[in-house]
Amino acid sequence: MINPLRILKGSDVTQALAGREHLIIDVVQRAYEVHAQGDSMLPHSVFLRFPNDPRSRIIALPAYLGDSFDLAGIKWIASFPSNHDQNIPRASAVMIFNSVATGLPEAVVEGSLISAARTAASAALGARSMHADTQPTTLGFIGCGLINDEIARFLLATYPSVTTLVAYDSYEAQARQFAKHWQQRNQSLTVQVVADASAVLRQAPLVSFATTAIEPYITDLTMCQPGSTLLHISLRDLSASAILQCDNVVDDVEHVCRAQTSIHLAAETVGQRDFIRCTLADITSGRLPARRSDHGISVFSPFGLGVLDLAVGQLVLQAAAAQNLGITLDDFLPANSMTKS
Repeated sequence: MINPLRILKGSDVTQALAGREHLIIDVVQRAYEVHAQGDSMLPHSVFLRFPNDPRSRIIALPAYLGDSFDLAGIKWIASFPSNHDQNIPRASAVMIFNSVATGLPEAVVEGSLISAARTAASAALGARSMHADTQPTTLGFIGCGLINDEIARFLLATYPSVTTLVAYDSYEAQARQFAKHWQQRNQSLTVQVVADASAVLRQAPLVSFATTAIEPYITDLTMCQPGSTLLHISLRDLSASAILQCDNVVDDVEHVCRAQTSIHLAAETVGQRDFIRCTLADITSGRLPARRSDHGISVFSPFGLGVLDLAVGQLVLQAAAAQNLGITLDDFLPANSMTKS
């Protein structure tokens, strides 16, 4: 029997993910560790770019995740920074889940919210695993769009000790909106909007980068506090020389060393990858320590793996089935595919 196709829109995904930050972080950790064990298939992401718009792209992330997940699917995610000027979302995405037994599509799901949640959970897991101060009081955010807003939510759930957020965005109005949102949401927080990224790095020992930068613009990290941890989510903010000064942790070495990421540029600069100490799964599984004692600054550079989208998407699908969210179609496939030829 062929199962019906479930379709979930954004409001369904929001409902399915609400208040589950700690569970999502744990699921992301388990997905990383399953991937590190080799029980996954993760082809390189495919970047569709546009000759007259170098900042925009649409990326395809196919993946299979094994173990108890046993999932296959793809995320098709667009990033168009100029949408900001039209007051429409920069990122949009759709996910398709396929049966691992038949290959038939089983679900079509709004993907940008899943992508944001898995990215934020990955960042929070990196902080939880790598940052030496388990009770930080100040968090920094460079870039104040949807991704860092979601990362703030996950980091605040991880660190109830936080009292201050320091924020910078090249669009000052975006930073002001970020500050207003978080001060309204949590009146005990102090949110400071600062004039440049360096001010964030000076004031906050735990900083998340989530920008639309296409090439590095930070070459010096001497202003960072000793023991700082940089969550380099947008991957292209730090110069090769800055990266080479740090203790570097990634999610997957092969994936992050491409597409002109800062890690990729650093590898090209020195002709090797030895400056990458380990993956996050090496730390979460206890194989390697959280930090190198001889490095004051740690950087987590996650490329963003499709297996994470699958793992968080499975949580969404399970919640949708339990709560009867979305719609189902019994006749999505063509009629002749329902019978033997």
